Amino acid sequence: LKHEEVHALYLDSKNHILKEEKLFTGTVNTSAVYPREVIKKALDAGATSLVLVHNHPSGDPSPSVDDIKLTASIAAAAKQLDIDLYDHIIIGDGFHYSFKDHNQL
Repeated sequence: LKHEEVHALYLDSKNHILKEEKLFTGTVNTSAVYPREVIKKALDAGATSLVLVHNHPSGDPSPSVDDIKLTASIAAAAKQLDIDLYDHIIIGDGFHYSFKDHNQL
């Protein structure tokens, strides 16, 4: 894609997908993501965990400082409501970055 999109997978206690949803559409290098909205949608879906996925139109899946801050913010907010941020995956050009695989969650 030529613009960023942020998606969420909402999971039940057995990690089955309850719902997949595009949350936000951004520009070529940023997307406004609101942790409050992410958590609200998780609660509405009855999710016990969630996976965030977004793309980097540049093709480089390395997380930005903002990606790292956002991930920490959503993980902390979710934890307060017994929801687990299972992973945040950034898709690049043929590659991906997993916060879980890099021990950042």
